Amino acid sequence: MKSPFTKLTVLFLNLILLGTMSMSWGQVTYTKDIAPIIYDNCTKCHRPGEIGPMPFTNYNEVKTWGSMIEYVTEINYMPPWKANLDYSTFQGERYLTAQQKQTIKDWVNAGMPEGDPSDEPDLPIFPSGSQIGEPDLVLSFSQKFDHAGNNEDQYQNFVLPTGLTEDKVLKAIELRPGNSGIVHHALFALDTTGAAQALDAQTPEYGYAGFGGFNVDVVDNFPGYVPGSRAVFYPEKIGQPVFANSDLLVQMHYAPISAPESDSSTVNIFFADTDETITRNVMMALMIPFGNQTTILNGPFVIRANQTKTFHGTMEVPIKVSAMAVAPHMHLLGKDWTVYAVSPQGDTTNLINIPDWDFNWQGFYFFKKFKIIEAGSTIHAFATYDNTASNPLNPNDPPKRVSWGEATTDEMYYLPLLYVPYLAGDDTVNLEVIPTLPADTTSTDTTNADTLNTSNQFFQFPENKFYPVFPNPVQGSVNVGFALEKFAVVNMELFDLEGKMVAAIIENRPYSMGHHKAVFHSDQFSPGLYILNINGKDFSMSQKILIK
Repeated sequence: MKSPFTKLTVLFLNLILLGTMSMSWGQVTYTKDIAPIIYDNCTKCHRPGEIGPMPFTNYNEVKTWGSMIEYVTEINYMPPWKANLDYSTFQGERYLTAQQKQTIKDWVNAGMPEGDPSDEPDLPIFPSGSQIGEPDLVLSFSQKFDHAGNNEDQYQNFVLPTGLTEDKVLKAIELRPGNSGIVHHALFALDTTGAAQALDAQTPEYGYAGFGGFNVDVVDNFPGYVPGSRAVFYPEKIGQPVFANSDLLVQMHYAPISAPESDSSTVNIFFADTDETITRNVMMALMIPFGNQTTILNGPFVIRANQTKTFHGTMEVPIKVSAMAVAPHMHLLGKDWTVYAVSPQGDTTNLINIPDWDFNWQGFYFFKKFKIIEAGSTIHAFATYDNTASNPLNPNDPPKRVSWGEATTDEMYYLPLLYVPYLAGDDTVNLEVIPTLPADTTSTDTTNADTLNTSNQFFQFPENKFYPVFPNPVQGSVNVGFALEKFAVVNMELFDLEGKMVAAIIENRPYSMGHHKAVFHSDQFSPGLYILNINGKDFSMSQKILIK
């Protein structure tokens, strides 16, 4: 005799099974949900030989840093992108959507499951020795340059003969730093006279000092390099000439460091195909607070001690142009930039807004489409500087009067603008040129991987910074990373949410300028939410940690 509950029991079991399958289908996994986000947004820098301090090329690597990835993406620290997305749009924008950040959070909260391996997309194919493709010409330093490590900025010009027997057209230029820990930025120019070689021959060291410029008349300037920036290809029919028998000049700004280091870098150059018709050469206008192009309406460019000041510069545009890129530059006192053009009719064209300047992330911002600037327009550029003691990056303690200069402790109001003369149809041109990579290109390049992976942003310019605690939530050992802009006596204290100090983890311990790591064990504390504070005489930094 059948039980009267048989059908009911079967139905109940089916409902349980369906519920379990539904939960499984809806679970966030690495292979299905996280890998596409990481590979599209993180791996291009977080792989051997690139600037990211740890690789994100597979499940185990990403899982190891999962909690940190959740934290830095949630606070928009990573991916690094400083330009205001609502003000203007650019190529290569690095940001995650709210949904992508929530997906990462859900994955971490679920225990970071791997998922079905068949769901994982292929790791992108990255060029070997380049971020953008297979170069047509590779120019390398002929020897190493030794930086004295005397805590002073070093500007050194290097002369790299192109060896070209015929004129070419440059489409992109890319620096591959040999020691990214000391390379602050690089500028490129072209010399057709041999004058730079003559200067180099007069000095015993490799290259010649170049504080203030190349010290020779150059034919052209190319887009420069800063760590974290990515070279960009010029669009069809547009380029810059590279002449036969010319020398590429590379001005390297080496950071002030306390111990001797050496560098031997490489430059990748990409040329136009022989069948490409070049109709316009890229040109550069430069806004600086001297010369005859720029007017600083509230100059001179001097920032007094304990002063926060916004400088307003203007530049007249005599012909109609199609703007391609802009590259705001300032130093450690910098706070923000806003740049726009106003036509004779009063129409405004937004160029760039950087509301929270970060000295660690800068470079050329290339527009997705031409910014058309009418003849007779005025470009307005506002730049704010904080020379007070409340600016944790202020290199002077107490603050000192600061003016224009190329040293890190000086300041700059420096705004290059790349453009071409306007042609009909520029309004619809797509500037996002994506080169096709060779089918056999692999990502096996590990040149200088050890050196590059020790540098995240500018370790040579310490600042007071509290890095995300890892892991968080905490169970067992707690890794605490922080940086100091100068020598300090440090305290590290744990507080509950009511502000009561629970423990003094570090008491009055002296630390030198630079980056530091501390470790303590959470087992002695009750589970819950706490505030971890690091403080010294004139700074205090906190973040929340959850102890399991």
